[in-house]
Amino acid sequence: MMKNLRIICLLILTANFCTFNFSQPRQENCTSAVISAEGSANGAPILWKNRDTLLLSNKVVYVKESPYSYLALVNANSDSGRVSYAGLNSVGFAIMNTVGYNLPKKSDEMKDLEGFIMADALRTCRSVEDFERFIKANLGPDLGSLANFGVIDAGGRAVIFEIHNHGYKIFDSLQTPEKYLVNTNFARSGKPDKGAGYLRFERATELFKTFSPGKVAFEPILCQFTRDVGHVLVKHPRLDDLKNVPAQQDLWISTADCINKRYTSAAVVIIDKNPNDKDSRATMWVIPGEPVCAIALPLWVEAGMPPEAFWKGKKAPLWEESLRIKDIIRPLKGGSRRNYLNLTKLDNAEGTGFLPKILEVEQEILKMTRTFLQKKRSSSELAEFQTRMAQKALQLLRSIN
Repeated sequence: MMKNLRIICLLILTANFCTFNFSQPRQENCTSAVISAEGSANGAPILWKNRDTLLLSNKVVYVKESPYSYLALVNANSDSGRVSYAGLNSVGFAIMNTVGYNLPKKSDEMKDLEGFIMADALRTCRSVEDFERFIKANLGPDLGSLANFGVIDAGGRAVIFEIHNHGYKIFDSLQTPEKYLVNTNFARSGKPDKGAGYLRFERATELFKTFSPGKVAFEPILCQFTRDVGHVLVKHPRLDDLKNVPAQQDLWISTADCINKRYTSAAVVIIDKNPNDKDSRATMWVIPGEPVCAIALPLWVEAGMPPEAFWKGKKAPLWEESLRIKDIIRPLKGGSRRNYLNLTKLDNAEGTGFLPKILEVEQEILKMTRTFLQKKRSSSELAEFQTRMAQKALQLLRSIN
C-alpha cells in the first residue's frame, strides 16, 4: 500500500510542480522540542514547532480517517490534510518535523515527502513504537525523507527520529538528564558542523535552561519562546525592554537567525494526554502566523472541526490578518532587507505598539481555557468554545492598523 501511495504522491507533486519546486533550495529552518511526561510540569508530554517556510499562508484542517482522525497544519493551497507539517490524532499521537540538512541523501531518489509521511503516520499510528514500525517498513529510495521527526504519544514518550531514505536514528528524551530534546536543522547523527540552525539551537537551549528539572511548562514555550527574537552572538533588545524605547525611534534588528523570523508561518504547541489521568485531553495550541503578529488558540480533535477562521476560503482569515500585520513591522522588501523587523512597532514607551494587545487577549484565552477544561466537555462544547476563542482573536487582530 505504501509503495502505491508513493507513486500517487509523485504524480501529485509533478502535477503541482509550482508548489513543490524541487529545483529551488529549501528554506525550512524550524525550531522545535519534545518534552517527555517526566520532564513536563503537568505530567503530559509536550511537542513544539515553529514552522519556517516560504509558504506563509497556512491552514489547520480536520481529517476524518480510519483508524484515526486528526488535526493537521497544512499549506493553504493544499488543504486536504494529506500533507501535514504538524498534527495530532484522536488517540494522542502527535508529530512534527524539521529538515535535517546534514543527513545522507542521494540526488536520484525521492525527497521532500515528509508532509506525506506525517499525514500517513497521523492516520495510522498511536504510539512511538507504531511510528518506528511504519518507518522501518518503508525505508528505501521512495521514502523521500531528510528530516528530524519529533513524536509524542499518550503513553508519555517524547522522541526524535532522524530519518533519511536508507536509515534512521532514535533519540529518546527519557535518556537525557533534562527529559527533553531541543531540535533545529541538523541531525545529531549527521556530519558534525554541517546542516543549519546551530545559533537557534543554542538560543532555544538557553531558554529551556530557565526551567527547573521536571518542570517544563507549555505556557512559556507558547507565549515567549515562539516569539523570541534573541540572539546568542548579537545583543538584541528583549521584547520586555521595548517599553523604554520612544515611539518615534525606529529600532531595527535582523531576525535571520532568530526563533521568530520573517518566514515563520505558524507555531504549534501540543500538550498530550496525561498517561496517569484517563480523563485528560490532548490540546493543540496554534499561533496562526508569525508569532509576534498572531494569537495562540486551542484546538481539539474531539471537536470534529477547527473554527472556520482556521481554514475557510482560499486563504484562512486568521493567517490573512497576521500577514497584514506583518507588513507593519516588516515594511522593507527585497533581498536581505526582508529579514529586518522594526521592534518599535511591536511596543514602545508611548504604548502605541500592538504586541501588548495581542498578549493581553492571549492571556485571557489561556485563562478561559484553563477554566473550561476543569470539567469534562462534549464534542459540541469543545467546538463552540474553540470557535468563540478564534472569533475573539480575529476581532482583536482586525482592530490593529
